[in-house]
Amino acid sequence: MKENSEPNRRYELVNELHARPYQAVSGPQQISHFAFHYNGSAADADRDHLSALCKRFGGTPPPDGASHHVADLGKFIVKWEKHTEFGSYTFFAQGGFDAPFADPPGASVPEDWLKATPGDLTVALHIAVEDGSRPGREVVEIEKLFMPQVLVSSRIAHDNAQLWTDFRLHEDGFGRVYLRNEGMQPPQAGRVIQRIIEIETYYLLALLALPVARETSEKLQDIDGSLAHLTFAMGHGAGDDRVDDETELLNRLTRLSAEIEALATATAFRFGASGAYYALVRSRVQELREERIEGFQTLEEFLERRLAPAMRTCESVADRIADLSRRATRTANLMRTRVDVSIQAQNQDLLASMDRRAHLQLRLQQTVEGLSIAAISYYAVGLVSYVAKGLAKAGLPVNPTYAAAIATPLVIGIAWYGLHRFRKKLSKSGALD
Repeated sequence: MKENSEPNRRYELVNELHARPYQAVSGPQQISHFAFHYNGSAADADRDHLSALCKRFGGTPPPDGASHHVADLGKFIVKWEKHTEFGSYTFFAQGGFDAPFADPPGASVPEDWLKATPGDLTVALHIAVEDGSRPGREVVEIEKLFMPQVLVSSRIAHDNAQLWTDFRLHEDGFGRVYLRNEGMQPPQAGRVIQRIIEIETYYLLALLALPVARETSEKLQDIDGSLAHLTFAMGHGAGDDRVDDETELLNRLTRLSAEIEALATATAFRFGASGAYYALVRSRVQELREERIEGFQTLEEFLERRLAPAMRTCESVADRIADLSRRATRTANLMRTRVDVSIQAQNQDLLASMDRRAHLQLRLQQTVEGLSIAAISYYAVGLVSYVAKGLAKAGLPVNPTYAAAIATPLVIGIAWYGLHRFRKKLSKSGALD
């Protein structure tokens, strides 16, 4: 088969559908699950950290570039998965037990290794799985393992199993899930366990946005008040809080817009991820196919009552940021319109002032032209008078006084005509526009 010159990703894309396979669960087992939220470069160190654990117990380390790995470490089997912003470790220990959560496999994990795991510990969960071969435990006995006030229980997997949990952290810092398998085959049991783990992991990761939403909501309250004040000041421009300087008003509005965009940028990923995790939680709960047990909440009921309001809070804050951004944009547009109108008014005043100055300059020019004609005529007549006196002394019959009198109107007329022609010529050339 002819391959394209571009890197062929067919195998990579097909293998992605089979990434992170379920771990088959048969017989009684205890399971401990940890999820660490990455910070900084923790994702790059996660694989090396797993390799260190495998070498310590003589297991097979993950290959380079792997995003999931399963290794038999003797005391337990470890399953590692690397996700976009978190890494998870699930430890499986086969064998029966008297007390479901007395000796979980997580207790056998080296404490120094666990403390050095890259990222922040976000999920810690113990799961105890018993099968139908063992006599069922009394409800009173199971309730002692949890907090009865918030106990959640339901039939799942087409009535082939029963699940118990309370979504609480107990004295050891772990959550607890008790699952009684009454007919599931190992692959199906593995899928159910995986869904339970994903529900626990994804709902906690979804809740990471809640503290961000609460903190952001307080900042938005201040920004909202400041934006309302600026909008009022721009529209009314009167009272004790009057803002006369439009430049200062625009600067304050720009700073508010920058704060809003900074909050939007800082929270966009967290709120977006929260919505995606919440959708996964709801999907995984639906896949369990729960059936109600009288007197107990189902997982779906509990999460809808407790998790849904938190997610709506995050959505509300995200919508509020978007609304403030739109309002700030509208206010900025109004402000720019106001500045444009103000500039146009200033331009009109400037043009009117320039027109008045042009008229004054024209009148001054006409006055100067009259004085110029008088001055030119005075000096020209003086020259004529000197010439006439010289001719008279030379013996010619010339009367200097009559000569000056006759020359005066002629000189004035010539001077006026010359200046008039010169000004007309300049006007045609545009020099006087």
